[in-house]
Amino acid sequence: MILDRLELTPAELEEQTGWSLKPEGLCRDDRCVPFASAPNDSVDVRAVAERLRMPVVHDEKHGLWALGPESGGHVLESAELPPIVLADVDGHPFDFASLQGRKLVISAWASW
Repeated sequence: MILDRLELTPAELEEQTGWSLKPEGLCRDDRCVPFASAPNDSVDVRAVAERLRMPVVHDEKHGLWALGPESGGHVLESAELPPIVLADVDGHPFDFASLQGRKLVISAWASW
């Protein structure tokens, strides 16, 4: 996200990042991160970046800031596999849900 200032209204923050300011903190979908700020106050992008582990860089020449994306922590939000049905080596459909409760390693390969 490219910004021309580091203070945003809560509405601008939500529009540009998807994170909304609520009494319980910064929230997006069903995730909330504790964050101290009143819902009607301006939001310091540096504080948001620190709390969400997002990088912030400044382009002095053009007077712009860049925020994001989220980083750090776990790569996946959960270890749940989405519904996947793929063809096996014989071309028959194989539903990965049939392996529920087992550990699974998926290896992918591409020629390019």
